[in-house]
Formats: sequence, C-alpha cells, structure tokens
Amino acid sequence: MGRKRAFDYDDVIERATRLFWAKGYTNTSLAELLEVMGIRESSFYHSMKSKKQLYLECLRHYNDTVTRRRWEALTAEISIRDGVRAYFRAVLEDLDDPAVPNVCLMAGSLSADVLGDDELRDYILTEMRTLETALSERLLLAARTGELPQDFPAEVAAQVVVTFLQGLFRVIRVLDDRARMERQIEALLTGLGL
Repeated sequence: MGRKRAFDYDDVIERATRLFWAKGYTNTSLAELLEVMGIRESSFYHSMKSKKQLYLECLRHYNDTVTRRRWEALTAEISIRDGVRAYFRAVLEDLDDPAVPNVCLMAGSLSADVLGDDELRDYILTEMRTLETALSERLLLAARTGELPQDFPAEVAAQVVVTFLQGLFRVIRVLDDRARMERQIEALLTGLGL
C-alpha cells in the first residue's frame, strides 16, 4: 500500500506552475520548487518523479485552467468575430493582472531547453496544434453558417492567430501599453476579415 500524501497535490501543482510560468523551465531550480511547493525532496521524488514530469504536469494544469478559461471566452460568444476578440481580451486581462506573469507558460516553453526534450516538445506542439485546430473548426463553422465567406481560409487564419499570440507574449514586456496591443490585435483581426 502506497504512502498517503502529506500535502495538497493540486495546491503544490498550482504553486509550481506559477513558478515555472514566471521563471521558465531551466531557470527554475529544484530548491526553488521545493520551497514554493512547501515539500521535502523525498516527497518530491516520490510524487513528481522528476523536474521534467512536474513541468509536464504544470503544463497540463495551465492548459486545464488558463487556456481553458480563454477558450471559454471565445466560445461563449455566438459571433466568431466577437468570440476571437473576447479571447484576446481574456489574454490582455491576464497580462494586466500584476499577479500573473507577463508571458504565456506555453509560449515560454518555445525555447531550446524545453523543445530539446522529445516528450516536452511533443506535448507543446500537440497543444499548439490543438488550439489551431479548434480555432480553425470554429472559423469553418462560421463560414458554413454565413457569418464568414464560404471560401474563408480558416486553417491559415487560425495559424496566423496562434503565431501572433506567440509573438505577443514575447514582446509584451517591451510593448506593455494595452491600447497599443489592442490596436495591433484589431489590425490583425480586421486584416483577416474577422
């Protein structure tokens, strides 16, 4: 019979996610993780197995919470045009929140250290493709229902939006003016016919 955990697993995953989100994978040490999680090294290795496995768990947690909340903002709107703007508003609201790191954990994972590991790379790329596919399907639905032209290039538009998002998260520390970001988002969406 396994040992009972002496800590709240969901709570320590949330705290570890925040640390990885703020510092990145390589820049986060095991000592920092143990401190922020409030657990001992033996508990860490018993429960998490390795820093990489913890990182994967944190990426899943991030997608189950932050990414899901942003996607729900999009799907809550009937109009795809309103939905995509609601998605971007949710992103900007996160970036405006001083308690939230000024980067996307997934975008921050597009680095040589993370992508150099096959398992981490596969997870990151699969999640990015999942977002592209879901957005493309939503755009195709809008084309089928007449909100967008029948020949709307849904797949390419979805790829452009995901690429723009990755760039947005990379430059946000420099271009921290929300009005400037909103103008760029509007120019992008208008240019795409959204």
